[in-house]
This record gives sequence, structure tokens and C-alpha cells, in this order.
Amino acid sequence: MFANLFEKKISSFVSPLEGRIKNLDKVKDETFSQKVMGDGFAIEPKTSEIYSPVNGTVEFVLGTNHAIGLKSVDGVELLIHVGVYTISLKGKGFTPHVEVKQDVKQGDLLLTVDFDVIKNFVPSTDVIVIFTSGEKCEILKPNDMVGKSEEQIIKYTKFNS
Repeated sequence: MFANLFEKKISSFVSPLEGRIKNLDKVKDETFSQKVMGDGFAIEPKTSEIYSPVNGTVEFVLGTNHAIGLKSVDGVELLIHVGVYTISLKGKGFTPHVEVKQDVKQGDLLLTVDFDVIKNFVPSTDVIVIFTSGEKCEILKPNDMVGKSEEQIIKYTKFNS
């Protein structure tokens, strides 16, 4: 009866790209696999384009273009981080299509990545999505292929503070 008392459902979320979705514990970086920055999931990319999974605002684009921060219209903060140790590439292979403070809708193109260029220099090209504002995430179909803008790939819940 009280199990969901402190849970608050949050807005719609869609897949940011096409690929195989997996749990964070499968990511080859302890910061992500141990959920140091928050809960989330990863997708092994099948295509080069990464799209906004939410309606919201771009909070940051790292100078090396390998990570983008979003804030959804209902206050959920997300980090979309491409690859493991990709900061060492200094932006090589990454083309951002958004700017800080830009409003985005689900499905808007955020970033294009030349995975053929970066895959030889990093241990993983997984696209990692972290809920940095404390949400809990459950993958609905672990290890399945997901399409761009596919709905119902995860269930995430925000806990009231």
C-alpha cells in the first residue's frame, strides 16, 4: 500500500540512439559501473547519431564534446557520456549539434560520433546515460536491441526529497 508513496512518476523518456541496451554494471569504467554518479544504463551503439531522450534544456556540452548534460522539463538531470576514456581524444570524432541553454525536444539530434575513428583508441564506445539528479532506473528489456526514439526501454522514478 505504501510502496509507491514517495515515488513520483516523471515525464516520457525515449531511447537516445539505436543499439543494444545494457545494465551499468557491464560498463568498462568503475565510475559508471558502480553508479558513483548515479543510476542509468548504457547502449552499445549501432549508429552514429545521438538524440535527446527528453524534452528539456542543454545544461552543458563538455569542451571535448564527448558528454552532454540535459535537464528535462520536469527537472530530471541527465548525463549522456559517449565511450570510456574518450576525454583523451580531445574532441576527435565528435560533432555536437546543440549549444548550452538550447531547448531540445525528444528526438532532436544532439551529437554525431564517428565510432570508426574512436573505437581504436578507447576501451569502449558505449553511450552511457546517467540520471544525475537521483532517479532510480530499471531497464525493461536488458540486452535487447532498441531503436532511436523507442519508448518503454526503461522505467525511471524520482524520489521526493
